[in-house]
Amino acid sequence: MTTDYVLETKGLTHEYARPGRSPLPVLAGLDLQVREGEIAAVIGPSGSGKSTLLNILADLDKPSGGEVRVAGERGVAYMPQKDLLFPWRTIEDNAILGLEVAGVKKKAAREQVAPLFAEFGLDGFEYVYPAQLSGGMRQRAALLRTVAMNRPVLLLDEPFGALDSLTRTQMQLWLAETWQRHGWTIVLVTHDIREAVFLSDSVHVLSPRPARVTRRFEIDLPRPRGAGTFALPEFAGLERQLLDTLLGSSS
Repeated sequence: MTTDYVLETKGLTHEYARPGRSPLPVLAGLDLQVREGEIAAVIGPSGSGKSTLLNILADLDKPSGGEVRVAGERGVAYMPQKDLLFPWRTIEDNAILGLEVAGVKKKAAREQVAPLFAEFGLDGFEYVYPAQLSGGMRQRAALLRTVAMNRPVLLLDEPFGALDSLTRTQMQLWLAETWQRHGWTIVLVTHDIREAVFLSDSVHVLSPRPARVTRRFEIDLPRPRGAGTFALPEFAGLERQLLDTLLGSSS
């Protein structure tokens, strides 16, 4: 393990117990390195252990073996696949939930998140309830709640996977623009090759279960990125390389 990365795993292994059967291996010697301020995508076949990896990085599961290092003492903030907004809490009260759990008083938590609503496109929606929002706005609210935790690393598990194609593209463009201003360190799990190439600085391709990183792609497309990025010949070339690698690792 080194100090060159804000997040790093080395030789990570994990398996799940199965009553009456041998354990199910999920991760097998997985090495992952994430630099400060980068978006690192993790992509792989369905069932390869991507969500298990995030659960371990979030300290929700303990690995069977290997090492995990996150710089500093504040750990990570985790946004799961579903927005998990509480329907009986307003958007403001959902946004401060993580801070409240961490022991921040409600008044101080509200003051802390207040400046974020305009930037997340939620200005004026602080006092409505999740059922009154579109899918894209709910995802923004969930991401606002994650960012409000002020942790050095954000873990995003298929954050736009449930959205329709147009809304998903709009959210990708919004996240790219917002990240450009903040420079968050993000680990992004996705099944979408296009999304991985567009948003990321590096893409880590997993093998089928039990997973390991078979290849790391450096995405050197110019930033800031916008709608025109999708039309670049270099973008299409990276998509093809990633697809070829995934098909090869899945065969």
